[in-house]
Amino acid sequence: MSYYLYILANGKHGTLYIGVTNDLLRRTYEHKEHLLKGFTKKYDVTQLVYFEQFDDIEAAITREKKLKHWNRDWKIELIERTNPNWVDLFENFSP
Repeated sequence: MSYYLYILANGKHGTLYIGVTNDLLRRTYEHKEHLLKGFTKKYDVTQLVYFEQFDDIEAAITREKKLKHWNRDWKIELIERTNPNWVDLFENFSP
């Protein structure tokens, strides 16, 4: 089984959300459709702009905790290294 650390945004350089899941398509869909109450629904954070895949849930959670402590500029730099145009990766994601 794979696990994913993911970053969602509500636009280029917009509000960011970092999470972990074992089903990236399902979880991103839930955010997009506002099926989850809370932060992402309140701020309309629905675009999948970055993700990392892990074989171990503990590694994914450790990475999530690390990134949540990063400053905003570091997070933006991380996203832009692989997704400079902040394209929504959900549409072309293939597990």
